[in-house]
Amino acid sequence: MPRPRKFRKVCCMPESTMFGPVKINSYGKDIITMSVEEYETVRLIDFEGMLQEECADSMGVARTTVQRIYNDARKKLAEYIVCGKVLRIQGGDFRLCDDSHHSQGCGRCNAHGHND
Repeated sequence: MPRPRKFRKVCCMPESTMFGPVKINSYGKDIITMSVEEYETVRLIDFEGMLQEECADSMGVARTTVQRIYNDARKKLAEYIVCGKVLRIQGGDFRLCDDSHHSQGCGRCNAHGHND
């Protein structure tokens, strides 16, 4: 029996979940789906400037898990940009944090009014 998947802590859902080329006729073809936790690793590491270890603490997973999720996300972003495909953010194994988790590594996102 496979091991149960561990939910990753995500601070907030993305404001936009679909991105694509300007050409309307190509919209809807070749959709790349990025999970919410892949989005969160990109947000924390590239946008917030966290190290992978800090990101792992914030998401409640091991650093090696963050590294794998981040590498998958970067590959999808590259394919989206280079091939001009549509990128959709949805799904995954995550739980949204709330104010009770605020002291456990969350607090750097706009969802809680923090703008470091």
